[in-house]
Amino acid sequence: MSSGIRSDSGMHRAYGGRDSFHPSTARSFVPSSERHPRTVPVTVLVPAYNEAETLADTLLSLLTQSVAPQEILVIDDCSTDDTSGVAERLGVRVIRPERNTGSKAGAQTFALRHVRTALVMAIDADTTLASDAIERLLPAFEDAEVVAACGSVLPRRVQSIWERGRYIEYLFAFTFYKRVQEAWGAPLIASGCFSMYRTSALRAIGGWSTRTLAEDMDLTWTLYQYEWKVRFIPEAVSYPIEPHDFHFLGKQLKRWSHGFVQNVRLHRQGILSVPFLRHSVAVAFWDAIIASVAYLFLLPVLAIALGNPWLLLGYVIDVPAVAVPVLVGAARRREMRRALLSLPAFFVLRTVNAVFFLKATWMELIMNRTFATYEKGH
Repeated sequence: MSSGIRSDSGMHRAYGGRDSFHPSTARSFVPSSERHPRTVPVTVLVPAYNEAETLADTLLSLLTQSVAPQEILVIDDCSTDDTSGVAERLGVRVIRPERNTGSKAGAQTFALRHVRTALVMAIDADTTLASDAIERLLPAFEDAEVVAACGSVLPRRVQSIWERGRYIEYLFAFTFYKRVQEAWGAPLIASGCFSMYRTSALRAIGGWSTRTLAEDMDLTWTLYQYEWKVRFIPEAVSYPIEPHDFHFLGKQLKRWSHGFVQNVRLHRQGILSVPFLRHSVAVAFWDAIIASVAYLFLLPVLAIALGNPWLLLGYVIDVPAVAVPVLVGAARRREMRRALLSLPAFFVLRTVNAVFFLKATWMELIMNRTFATYEKGH
């Protein structure tokens, strides 16, 4: 989840498997002029603020795709590090706004005027792609009504408890939930870290909005309200760097939680006019509230009041429902051991998610205090 309401102009913030791109690829990088891949009418936008440390991996994964995008644009959002230099040394065009835009959404919309292709792809500067990711998304646009397509997302690093929890969370979502949504013709979100769009549709709605802290959700729901289609292509895989410690996890969850609530409030009228979106959002919002209250209050209160610690098993009663799709997805990737070792971390992360979601709901809907600062870090 992510669109960004504009932050203070001086606020510094970073945007931020087996077949993923690895930094060692840089040593064997073959220029596209020698590989002669087929060029496709896609412009890739890479918003970046102080991303010199991760940008090279992202760009090299783009430059070594099975098909070559017509152009890659790095939007250096007034960085104070060597972000521009990294891009220029790899032969990638850099554009720079006069002032920091304050959000990923702002940087991408600034770049939209420079796009000359029928399709545009947005990717975070800390995200790498499987070598055929762009090629996998292209067939979705053979349907003239499709204006956006997204793929699967998996953490590039799976080491800390938070990365392991996110690994399971993503495997579950992209093996089960997202596929169900695709079957309904209604992926809830075209992920902001890696999605492709029809340029004309983006321009028709003014690009990425900075109205909320979840620009990808805002954009996806807006496209549905225009009666356009969004597709999920599970075979197109991206690998972002997820928060490795609680400090950065907290920033991410705060942004995601507030962004979701902000979008529900912003789109409540439009959601009602789109049946599948209305049902999906209602179920997601209701489930998040009920689950959060149960994890944080109901289970421990009942266990103490009734003197029955066995009630605490409610925290893991749905292990089979989570584990089955996760292990199916892990088996396809030959990552069973990683999945089994990571499962406990998911239930820790889920409890933390509940804290942030309830707090965001209370602040946004009850206290009417909107959180408007876009923050992200590694």
